[in-house]
Amino acid sequence: MKTRILAIIIISLLVACANSGKKKVQADKPLITNPILDGYFADPCVVKEGDTFYIYATIDPWGGEELAVFSTTDFLNFDRHHLNWPTKDACTSTSSSDAMVWAPSVCKAPDRKYYMYVSVGSEIWAGVSDSPLGPWQNAKEDQSPMIAAADFPEVHNIDANCFVDDDGQPYLYWGSGFHWVNGVCMAARLNPDMISFREEPVDVTPADYFEAPYMIKRFGRYYLMYSSGKAIDATYKIGYAVGDSPLGPFETGENSPILKTSADSTIYGPGHHSVFNEEGQDYILYHRIFPQDSAYVLRQLCVDSLNFDATQNMMKVQPGGVESF
Repeated sequence: MKTRILAIIIISLLVACANSGKKKVQADKPLITNPILDGYFADPCVVKEGDTFYIYATIDPWGGEELAVFSTTDFLNFDRHHLNWPTKDACTSTSSSDAMVWAPSVCKAPDRKYYMYVSVGSEIWAGVSDSPLGPWQNAKEDQSPMIAAADFPEVHNIDANCFVDDDGQPYLYWGSGFHWVNGVCMAARLNPDMISFREEPVDVTPADYFEAPYMIKRFGRYYLMYSSGKAIDATYKIGYAVGDSPLGPFETGENSPILKTSADSTIYGPGHHSVFNEEGQDYILYHRIFPQDSAYVLRQLCVDSLNFDATQNMMKVQPGGVESF
């Protein structure tokens, strides 16, 4: 009996030591602090291929001739890349405005190709590639925008987001407003070609929406996230609404907005985000404003955890960075 008790004690000590070691390794993981990289970028989206994350973003101030693209395996070390498409020159139509290259959304479609939906000249252009870094090309043979400025004249046709449901059905969400007061969110099912609509797009605008829609599905429900307020000041923030269908109707979620300017202005004007999941944990990748005494706004990229409570409501985001992956 004494031998058995001694064996149990030894095994317990070994297990405790092993668990202690695991916790120590976890505690020693480097912290990803915000902003996650140097420089001024906005409107980020992220996809993962293998063990590598690819981040696509607007170049500040207010867009460039091309996008900023970074690759990383840990959100601590980044490599910057150049894409052949989109560019301002390649994505200009007879109806384009002078707006530069903005707000990319990249997704992997059921056909295993990558599709990008990007705002150039206040129109939405669609690109296709076999890999995250290209080469990319306009997904339309006639080299025209997927959504031209005149297609939905009451909508500022920017900030597209592609969402692929569990059944493989893709959806596109997009839309902003004019003069900061009349944001509209349009949505539609896409055909398998990823560039044409199955039906006429519909208005699914939730309360307090202004721009930058981003759809995720959790717990069998659809969480339409978005930005509201003015993108140039402290009123910019991230909220969400919930529906039982990808096309709504959507009701404002509990705890919305989930991320806004902090009392000490450490987080200032956060918005235009994307979401990714790593090892079962959701993360929110967004930009925050770096205040300037100038006629333009510079923004920085940040990442924090995105969590849900016991009743499946999004919780307020607690800024401060996360452990490295």
